[in-house]
Amino acid sequence: MIALKYIFHSHRNAETLFLYDSRYINLWNEIINTIEGISDTDLISSFNSNTHGSKKSISKDINSLMDERLSKLGWNRESPIFNDSEYKNERRWRLDFAKEEISVEVAFNHGEATAWNLIKPVLAGELNHVEKDIQTSAGVIVTATDAMKKAGNFDSAVGSFEKFLRYLKPLSTILTIPIMIIGLEPPTTFRINHETKSVESIL
Repeated sequence: MIALKYIFHSHRNAETLFLYDSRYINLWNEIINTIEGISDTDLISSFNSNTHGSKKSISKDINSLMDERLSKLGWNRESPIFNDSEYKNERRWRLDFAKEEISVEVAFNHGEATAWNLIKPVLAGELNHVEKDIQTSAGVIVTATDAMKKAGNFDSAVGSFEKFLRYLKPLSTILTIPIMIIGLEPPTTFRINHETKSVESIL
């Protein structure tokens, strides 16, 4: 099996905490095992089984595979940050996944949402004047590297791992919790042809 590859950047000692702090070790392993469990074959099969005429990239396939596998491990999907009815039912105030101490955002959306994707785990991790529905203490952002965007035929406006890193410095005083940013690397055996929107072998 050729697994999905990735790189990561640790903010506020997230790597050390996730590897050695008992509150995070198992949760972190579940996230990493889920990513490493996604193979090129899984992505090709998912992409080819999508009969919608609008399909163009593998972003939805990665999303759906992570959704399916994390949900089976007990991660809460579409988890509200706040319990107040004014916010609870709005998508913008929800996390993609949450479980115990870690909140997760799978960020394949427009680059303008980069700051918001970083801030949401902070809202889930800090005390707030609005009643909370969940209280985590660390965050994980899963996004695509620039190379993955190109090989996977992501929309050019989608934010990237590299863009997230550029945002860390000006937002450093706001991002008060440990956050791990994971950048997914391009598939090893294939790419999505930009013109035909089809799988193209690179072996």
